[in-house]
Amino acid sequence: MAVDPTLLSILACPEDKGPLLLVDDTVLYNPRLRRAYPIENGIPVLLVDEAREVTDAEHDDYVARGVAGWSQD
Repeated sequence: MAVDPTLLSILACPEDKGPLLLVDDTVLYNPRLRRAYPIENGIPVLLVDEAREVTDAEHDDYVARGVAGWSQD
């Protein structure tokens, strides 16, 4: 189940309030903090305690494949 583009445009990291990258409709990723938030059944789980840190290889992969939801410009 895909994340709605309108929803994606307003979602932000609960920790630093910055934009997130959508990766394969399964993860919302914060490249600044290197934290991945799961998407379960199409619903983003934006809880700091549910996020996980990613490896350097995962970071590179997520940044390359991620789609930006919004920008601060």
